[in-house]
This record gives sequence, C-alpha cells and structure tokens, in this order.
Amino acid sequence: MNTVAIIDYGMGNLHSARKAVEHVAPDARVLVTDNADQIREADRVILPGVGAIRDCMAEMQRLGVDELVREVSVDRPFLGICVGMQALMSRSEENGGVDCINLFDSQVRFFGENLVENGERLKVPHMGWNQVWQTVDHPLWHDIEDGDRFYFVHSYYVESAGNDAIAGRTHYGVDLAAAVARDNIFAVQFHPEKSARAGLQLLKNFTGWSGKN
Repeated sequence: MNTVAIIDYGMGNLHSARKAVEHVAPDARVLVTDNADQIREADRVILPGVGAIRDCMAEMQRLGVDELVREVSVDRPFLGICVGMQALMSRSEENGGVDCINLFDSQVRFFGENLVENGERLKVPHMGWNQVWQTVDHPLWHDIEDGDRFYFVHSYYVESAGNDAIAGRTHYGVDLAAAVARDNIFAVQFHPEKSARAGLQLLKNFTGWSGKN
C-alpha cells in the first residue's frame, strides 16, 4: 500500500492536507503523525507549515523533525508546503533571522512594508489566488496548465533570481519562487489543499510520483 506520512509538529494545516490527499488517493494510507518510525517507513512524506518560521523551526528542533527531514528527504518523494517549503531553505529574514534546514541554498525574504507596483500599494501578506508559471517540466505539473492559479497566504517568500532550483514562479510586487524542485524533493509556497482543481491535481501527481523526473 502507498503510505503518505504528513509530519505533525503542531504547525500545519494537518486536517485539510490529510483530507485532500485522501480525496485524490483513496487507496493510499494517509498518516498524520509525529512518530519517527512511521515517517521513516512511509513511501512518501509531506512537510506542512503555517505561522512564523521561528516557531516552526523551534518545534522541529525540539522534536528532532529537522534531522528527520534531512534523513527521509534523501530517498523518497518529499513535498514541502508553505512554511514547510521555507523551512527547507538556508535562512529566513523573519523574526530577526532564523536558520532553516538548509536543503536548498536560498534565502527567505520579507515582502516589505511598502510593496508597490504600478503606483498601487500591495497588501502584505500576499493572500489569495495568483498565477504560477512553470519554469521546468516536472511530473508534479502533469495536467496543470502553465499559468494556473493557486492559493497563497504568506508575508515572506523564497527568492526567484539566481535560484537554480526554481520550478514555478509567481509575481506579487516581486518575482518569487512558487515552487522549487531537486531530485525527489518538490516544495510549494502555495497551499495545494486550498487550491481547488489545480492543487488537487498536484497532490494527485505527488501520490503517484516515483521521485524521478
């Protein structure tokens, strides 16, 4: 049986993520768990996340989730969502600067207090639907149109410029990485579980992905 483990460290949309995965993969065994052995034994792993990166990283370190993520992200399909994506980067500007798990050599930046485009001040956080432009051909984009819309909620973003792992790009005052990918790891800034058809398609693609491009 295809087992999908959603890591529970107290900082994610666990219920909605589980329901969405169960919907797209009814034959899969979906676990929301903080049990390291169950996570190690899973075929696929999801790292969710909401809230402040300082709190997320503090809980991960307290529970040993950061080291567990480094371990299980090596050899099976692994999906990071929202702050779960940001946690995979090297460092975030949030909360005065927070070191992250460092699977990707990228910085997480603040949109700023005065984000302006075409003379219009943009609200921060970036909240709502926005287009994602695919920058690589990847199995997780299967049956998702280039420029499809996904649901975002975030005040910090992963840099797009010079990011050799970028898999999808979005624009909100600045260009930002909507998705990054390397080997068997894929991570998204948006919430696929809240992104209607396109988001469910991405989760369906993940549950069937071998971890190879």
